[in-house]
Amino acid sequence: MSAADARLNRGYDYRERLGPEADGVRLLEYLARRYRHTAAAEWTERIAAGRVLVDGRPAPPDRVLRRGGELVWRRPPWVEPAAPRSFAVLYEDEDLLAVDKPAGLPTLPGADFLEATLLHQVQRYAPDAAPLHRLGRWTSGLVLCARTPAARASLSGRWSTPAVGKRYRALARGLPAWDELTITAPIGPVPHAVLGTVHAAAPDGKPAHSRVTVLERRADAFLCDVDIATGRPHQIRIHLAAAGHPLVGDPLYVSGGRPAPGARALPGDPGYRLHSAELRFPHPGTGCERVITCEPPPLLRVAEEESGG
Repeated sequence: MSAADARLNRGYDYRERLGPEADGVRLLEYLARRYRHTAAAEWTERIAAGRVLVDGRPAPPDRVLRRGGELVWRRPPWVEPAAPRSFAVLYEDEDLLAVDKPAGLPTLPGADFLEATLLHQVQRYAPDAAPLHRLGRWTSGLVLCARTPAARASLSGRWSTPAVGKRYRALARGLPAWDELTITAPIGPVPHAVLGTVHAAAPDGKPAHSRVTVLERRADAFLCDVDIATGRPHQIRIHLAAAGHPLVGDPLYVSGGRPAPGARALPGDPGYRLHSAELRFPHPGTGCERVITCEPPPLLRVAEEESGG
């Protein structure tokens, strides 16, 4: 099996409990209005094929929906985009599982990814485990999974507090005049040509805090560690760009921490170099601090790490 392959999955039943906005609305009208990324003609074909069920039975397009009913779309098997389908175990016990996610593997299902996700692969290894947090598709490194409801509740409640330390390794453009920098640019939605909005540096956004430490200067680029006290979407990419140093190869964020005007690049596009390197947290079973590390890929190692010094 190749490291990054595409193959037919087993299909999936998308289930939805109908809310008040569906009450009295005809099926085709509801689907076309709620799922605007899919044309009404495509929903008509799916309905005609008997793949759209209401309360357990195939329904016609003019079926009047009622609040509280169950709507199911039985999506047939499809070929998922090529992605790695492996991971390395870094730590495990009865409460937790920590893994090393390869770049290119989505953390959770979405878009055309279902089985080619870390969640699916992890649950083949440990059915009781599920990620506590998400890394971007092209971010590699440490993902912590909970194996019990108690462990999930304990850590989820502390994830965005100082009790949980998160350190990343990044390669950014330029040569900064500083060795350490604290970045507090707020992060919120801004206009995007394809998605409508995307997270970026925004004066009216939510508070965000990153501390950057330069480790090594290279030719027009620098290697750094980034400790984050918050966990906003794409925070490190946005904050380094906001400081005038976008990640090397980042297709989306430019200096200032926003997409270029009219940019059509998406957050999940490849190119940037970012790695989840360390987590510090109180173990949900013992209360003692646990530190888990994940070695960066070769491009993100300083010279001393490469030489073993």
